[in-house]
Amino acid sequence: MPEPTTAERQLRAHVEALERRLQKRDAQRRAMFHIMGDLNESNKRLASQRKAMLHILADYEQDRRRLARQTERLDGSRRALLHILQDSHEDKLRLEASRKAMIHIMGDLRETTAEMQRREQELRDKQEQLVQAGKLATLGELTTGVAHELNNPLNNIGLFVGNAVDLIELAETEKGPAIRELRHAMQQVSKATEIISHLRTFGRAAPATREPTSLRLVIERALALMREQLRLREIEVTVELGPKEQMVVGNPIQLEQVFINLLTNARDAVAESPRKAIGISASAGSDAVEVAVADTGPGIRPGLERRIFDPFFTTKEVGKGTGLGLSITYGIIKDHGGTISVVSPPGEGATFVIHLPLAPADPAPA
Repeated sequence: MPEPTTAERQLRAHVEALERRLQKRDAQRRAMFHIMGDLNESNKRLASQRKAMLHILADYEQDRRRLARQTERLDGSRRALLHILQDSHEDKLRLEASRKAMIHIMGDLRETTAEMQRREQELRDKQEQLVQAGKLATLGELTTGVAHELNNPLNNIGLFVGNAVDLIELAETEKGPAIRELRHAMQQVSKATEIISHLRTFGRAAPATREPTSLRLVIERALALMREQLRLREIEVTVELGPKEQMVVGNPIQLEQVFINLLTNARDAVAESPRKAIGISASAGSDAVEVAVADTGPGIRPGLERRIFDPFFTTKEVGKGTGLGLSITYGIIKDHGGTISVVSPPGEGATFVIHLPLAPADPAPA
């Protein structure tokens, strides 16, 4: 095979060079493709990162705005807290001033309470003095009747003792008649002593005690002091208390004064009446007893029913009444937890109605 010429060798060398150049260019092109692919991937990653950055920036802006709003609210809360603290300080100052004022008020209240208690005690003392004065005035009015009532036993005592003296002077051998006369005299002495003892009991100041008291006994004792006065004035008295014993919780002396005052009032009311009569009746309910004291006098003029219990109010002539009897009666009944009122239909006299609570029944034995 003939050897290649120089031109062929050159051409072959040129072709080989071209092939190497083409291979190199192809390698560069492939490298460029790889670079472009990597660049495209980088662009994609960069776009994603840009989008992520935009989201981050948006979130940051939202967080910044939220933080600004929270800061504004926090600032508002801080200002509100400052106002609250300031108000709290002012309230504390006001509270301190109120506390000091309250201390002064409590001191004044204690002084006022002590003064009220002192005046209430003075009022009770004056009321007791008034009640006692009313009793003494009543005793003064009862003197004439009691004198007549004491006169009978005193005359009887003189008669019986005189008979006994005569029997002794006649030298009677039997002691029986003289002893009998002396015993009669002792009975009259006991009767007079009982009358005086009753007057002394009624006249002394009543203790402020309450106890179960027989209403029948209270009324009977009041009538015992008034009976002679009523008899002398020819006043008929009827008492209808029923068969059952009525017990009330009260002061027997004060309750006796109530009925003496009412009997005295009725006595004066019937003084000019054609028929002079006083009636006392009682009826019991479940927890209270009603007592009525009625008279046949002219009654009470309309409009005066409420005033007759006022202190110093009287419808009697000047010099014939103190105006304290019904007022004292009203006070005693009120202190006993009861009520008193008056009913006076035209032409039918006056009726005083008392309601008093009954004493608790004794428990039945087991």
